Parts: sequence; structure tokens; C-alpha cells
Amino acid sequence: MEPADPLYQTRATLILRLKNWQDQASWQEFFDIYWRLIYGVARKSGLTDSEAQDVVQETMLAVAKHMPSFTYDPKIGSFKAWLLNMTRWRILDQFRKRRTVDPTPPGTGDSDTETSFINRVADPASQRFEEVWELEWQQNLLTAALDHVKRRMDPQKYQVFDLYVNKGWTPDKVAQRFDIAVDQVYLAKHRITQLIKSEVERLEKGIN
Repeated sequence: MEPADPLYQTRATLILRLKNWQDQASWQEFFDIYWRLIYGVARKSGLTDSEAQDVVQETMLAVAKHMPSFTYDPKIGSFKAWLLNMTRWRILDQFRKRRTVDPTPPGTGDSDTETSFINRVADPASQRFEEVWELEWQQNLLTAALDHVKRRMDPQKYQVFDLYVNKGWTPDKVAQRFDIAVDQVYLAKHRITQLIKSEVERLEKGIN
């Protein structure tokens, strides 16, 4: 029997596996699922590439540190919200580090903007950070679902879908490229789109 795909692990199962520090495979799975989400939110928060990469690493370390005592209970709060807060504080740390290394004189536009952003992120009632997180969360699910479908699709069928949907080729051009009927191009789009939607739904149930 083919082993279960890591993206299909339930929240409780994955978290339980992460409690074992020696389970490198599970930690790699966790990293593969969430690093783009954390990095994307950090970048949209105003951090540089290197700072965002630091946020990814530091968030992963923070998760590892808290995991032995972490208890997953959906009645108390979602894992999604817990990871959001872990990421939020690591982003704030990067802004604080930036200001200690290169403090900007009070009263400048950049300083005011940065201070305002930090205040918004730190405020539990702030909607700005949560909105960015939600958008990145959904994009992360879509990317993971697309990767999963791509790995299991016939390469040519996926190429048909990719050229038509992602690259913007006309159906006629795609059909000529692969020497197939135009109807097959539309069919590939329909079937793969449905597969991606199904994967997103399954991922939402598994890691939301």
C-alpha cells in the first residue's frame, strides 16, 4: 500500500509526531507544508528576503521549543491561530533587531510607518496582520494542492492544463502543440481544476 501523503496527515496526528525530536521526517514534512506561508507573510509585512528567511527559521525553532508542552485542542483554539501568533512575534523581533542595528531618527516617515506597523501587528485586535495571514494561508493551500496534483498527473495532461490555464495559450495552440483535439484541452482543464479544488478541501480539513 502506498504510504499516506504528508499533506493528508490530520492536525492532531502531525502534531503528535512532532513531539518526537528525533522524527526528522515529520519535521521535514512540517517545514515543507508551512515555510512558504511564514515567508510570504513576513515579506508582506515589510521584511527583506534575508529577514523573512530568519523569521521562517526562528518560527520553526519556536514551534520545536513549544511542541513538547503543546496540546492540540480545537475547542480552545485552532493550530492555525497558534502558528499565526508564533509567526507574528518572530516578525516583530525582526523589526526590533532592525531598529537596534540602524535606528532611524524620530519623526521621519519610515520610522513612523514602521512604528505604526509594529503597533498594528502587536495589537491582538488588529485585522491587518490576520488578513494578510488568511490570504497567504489560502495561497499556501492552493500551492500545496497544485504540487500534489502535479506529482500524480500524467505529465502531458498537466502540461496541457499549465499552458492553457497558467501560461495563457489559446486552446487551438495547445491542441496543435500536443496534436490533440481542442475538446481534450477543455477536458483537461475541467478535470484538473476539479482535482485541485478537491485537494484544497482535503488540506483545509487536515491542516486548518
